[in-house]
Amino acid sequence: MAGQGPTRERVEAAYQALETGDRSRVAEYWAEDMRWLVPGNHQLAGWWEGLDGFLDFMGRVGRLSGGSFVMKREAVLLSGDRSADVSHNVGYRAGADGSPSLYDRLEIDVIHLLRWRDGRVVEGRGAVFGDGTTTFNQFWSQVRADGVRTDG
Repeated sequence: MAGQGPTRERVEAAYQALETGDRSRVAEYWAEDMRWLVPGNHQLAGWWEGLDGFLDFMGRVGRLSGGSFVMKREAVLLSGDRSADVSHNVGYRAGADGSPSLYDRLEIDVIHLLRWRDGRVVEGRGAVFGDGTTTFNQFWSQVRADGVRTDG
């Protein structure tokens, strides 16, 4: 795919590769020198550098959500070396009981802006909108052992 921009099929395949957790398959779509920006003010926010850093981030998302986090892509837009996907994200905080509080459940719409090089993602940035920003920040906020949320 050298010199070609991304396709809808390649964007979908990149996310499907992530779902497998198979690093070699993920590396077919996500570059070793990639970086990923998570928006917000919480423990996961900021830049995640390199494929291993990105996979560490994805692993933390899985652990913190008790494996419940799901992204459903609703649209993919393409232009040159970039793609933007609109996703509906849902998850529950790990350990939430049968009646989780408002911030133990995450349900937001997100746009991921991806920059591609030679058929692989080299940079990704997430964007969360409106009230989803507060929900996103509080969902990923840290919790002390006694269950009290902290600002850090």
